Amino acid sequence: MTLLAILMGTLAAGIGSVWLAALLSFGVLARYTQHMLSLAAGALLATAFMHLLPEAFESQAGAKELFATLLVGLVFFFLLDKAELWHHGHEHHGGEHHGPEAAAHAQHDHTGHVHAAHSHHGHAHGHGHGEARTGGWAVLAGDSVHAFGDGILIASAFMADLRLGVVAALAVLVHEVPHHMGDLVVLRQTSNNRRAALIKVSLAGAVTALGGVVGYALVDQLYDYLPFFLIMASSSFIYVALADLIPQLQKRVTARETVAQIAWLAIGIGLVTLISGIAHHH
Repeated sequence: MTLLAILMGTLAAGIGSVWLAALLSFGVLARYTQHMLSLAAGALLATAFMHLLPEAFESQAGAKELFATLLVGLVFFFLLDKAELWHHGHEHHGGEHHGPEAAAHAQHDHTGHVHAAHSHHGHAHGHGHGEARTGGWAVLAGDSVHAFGDGILIASAFMADLRLGVVAALAVLVHEVPHHMGDLVVLRQTSNNRRAALIKVSLAGAVTALGGVVGYALVDQLYDYLPFFLIMASSSFIYVALADLIPQLQKRVTARETVAQIAWLAIGIGLVTLISGIAHHH
């Protein structure tokens, strides 16, 4: 009975939050692409600094070990980015593209500058390839680790009390929405395919259920490692925000556009901070 409740709670939180985020970012806010980049950067940074890192440092784990994990995580995602750039370069120059992933890359290679100019109001062409490849895998890797950690948290709450489990699952669902909106924006940068972006983020969200099942079986042993899961997820979100999203916002724009960028960045930070605060309070 408890395991079934954990499965339902983790799937609702993990995948429900993605679909709610897609409904907002592809529907209501679809035409504000440039503003969504600012919102995504704010949401990812706030998720890391206002939610995951404080939770990790509230644990019994030593600060030195946690900071070392953060450093390793940042370097790891930098290397992941380099590997993706290297692979993408070889794939492009080799002239052979295999499968839908490659086709998406190829499509973006030929139309990337058009998309960039259209959605970023004349974004500098020097970023063409960088824009087409950064962020995607780092966000998905970070999402999966984060989702696994969320699953363990939800499982722990359900095992303590059924009502507490429901509250935890709802809290995770709600505070993940602005963050997943950010993820979908990042993935739309790598390919213009909405469905592919939604499927990838949904699969990463489904890892919450895996975390729930593993948490149910090994909650006592895994709980000690939860701070390190939180730190690894943080490092991916910090890396993507600072290395991928913010550089795209640093081009010369009018004073009005700069104010809009700052406002949307603040909205992204505010949403996650507010919702994480409410979730933490409960």
